[in-house]
Amino acid sequence: MHSSYRVGLIGDFNEQQRAHRAIPEALQAASGGAVESVWVASDAVGSGESLAEFAGLWCVPGMPYRSAEGVLRAIRQARMTRTPFLGTSAGFQYALIEYARNVLGLAAAEHQKSNPKAALPLISPLGCALLGVKARVRFSGGSILRKAYGKPEGIEEYRCSFGLNNRYRRLLEGQNLMVTAVDDQDEIRAVELDGHPFFVATLFQPELGAQPNPLVEAFTASCARSLGAVRAAS
Repeated sequence: MHSSYRVGLIGDFNEQQRAHRAIPEALQAASGGAVESVWVASDAVGSGESLAEFAGLWCVPGMPYRSAEGVLRAIRQARMTRTPFLGTSAGFQYALIEYARNVLGLAAAEHQKSNPKAALPLISPLGCALLGVKARVRFSGGSILRKAYGKPEGIEEYRCSFGLNNRYRRLLEGQNLMVTAVDDQDEIRAVELDGHPFFVATLFQPELGAQPNPLVEAFTASCARSLGAVRAAS
């Protein structure tokens, strides 16, 4: 099928990274072949304005990024312009950092892997690394995740060893940031932005499971709607 819209994959492509091979396939399966996946290296994001050509943005796993600031600018662009956004694994971690810095004014919020001596280590090592682990997550009622999966919980796969530092959980919760998935220990595993057409960030990686994935389907549907609205207005 001829590609009808483009999705920008924000991150530094690595053939050896399973998620990097899986994400374009997940987008194809979810959209019926309608998506053209375009890699945008973290150090090629620039101001972020060039990302306006994409119907949606997916901030992919792959920490450390060559340019963390480039990733943060891309996430901010999606948040500010209401562009459909999906962030998985490191994309989840940096979505939290972007929100903490630019919405909550916590300029010192950092990722402890890149800055072990951070004054505000918003993202820190998990108590137990989730490398190749599959575990249950529970979705909040009314969330995009709950609607996408059509059920209150699911089994999801992780490949990460960093997550939200619970010391700062109360700083993030509330306002427009909603916790929409937790695990059996009530640890945050996904967030969404209230009032945004589609802004979902998950520590788990839906691209690694069976395809088509319901969340990726919801993301591509939002991208298609966004593109349709732009074309109708032009």
